[in-house]
Amino acid sequence: MNAHLTDALALAAAGLPVLPLRKGKVPFANCPACLYTSCGGRPHMKTPGHCTCPKPCHGWAAATTDPSVIQSGIWRRVWAQAGAVAYHPGGAGLTVVDLDHADAITWARRELPNTLTVPTTRGEHWIYLGAMQSANGVRPGVDIKSTMSYARWLGPGTGTMTQLPDAVRALTVKEPATVRAATVTVPAPVGGGECRHRTPAYLNRGIAMAEQRITEAHASVHTTVYRTFLAVLSAHGRCGCLTDAHVGRLFAAAQAKGESARHCTDAWTNARTRLGM
Repeated sequence: MNAHLTDALALAAAGLPVLPLRKGKVPFANCPACLYTSCGGRPHMKTPGHCTCPKPCHGWAAATTDPSVIQSGIWRRVWAQAGAVAYHPGGAGLTVVDLDHADAITWARRELPNTLTVPTTRGEHWIYLGAMQSANGVRPGVDIKSTMSYARWLGPGTGTMTQLPDAVRALTVKEPATVRAATVTVPAPVGGGECRHRTPAYLNRGIAMAEQRITEAHASVHTTVYRTFLAVLSAHGRCGCLTDAHVGRLFAAAQAKGESARHCTDAWTNARTRLGM
């Protein structure tokens, strides 16, 4: 059996959605029937779409854990031409911080919590438990690979995987989004505003869950954003602990799903109005 196919089946059994890469370390191109998404698939959108093509088309959206697909006749022929095995981190609930050179590694060791580490050709992959939006060039030599992205399988690595920290999530919050979100007035305490939060981690966890809910929305994004804003304000909006930074994270997640700054502001305002803030 082809070595790449063997590795792919083992990874799929462990819960990692896999896909083959060409020798140039990029996904195989769409087949003629799916070219330019003529099949109805949407690999460039937020979800894989509805393509039922049995071939490994659509890049990261082709990643699968189904052994019957991975070792089907069509896929076997592709594995024979493959140069590497890749996986969809977000599909497995993971995030890969791709550190491309020594300076990036030095920064990570100083700023990020230790986690599972895999050496690469030029740097390291730091792998965390938890999914988020992907982004390239979040700082010099640092890419984020999670949802709607793929990472090469380079071995099991060393160390123990830890939870995705806020420090990594914050890397994808672009400066313009932060500035726009900062114009939103965060509600002041109401009626004394005694804080019900047991620890700061309670609020941070709530914001992270809200980001995830928005990021994972596959339909009715407008409604999801509004309801998420409503839930956050209901739980955290009256004690004064909610800051511009927290709001900026929520707006950035919404804008990554295609919402405009105006839609975000309108949804936030409507949620405050409904709650009497």
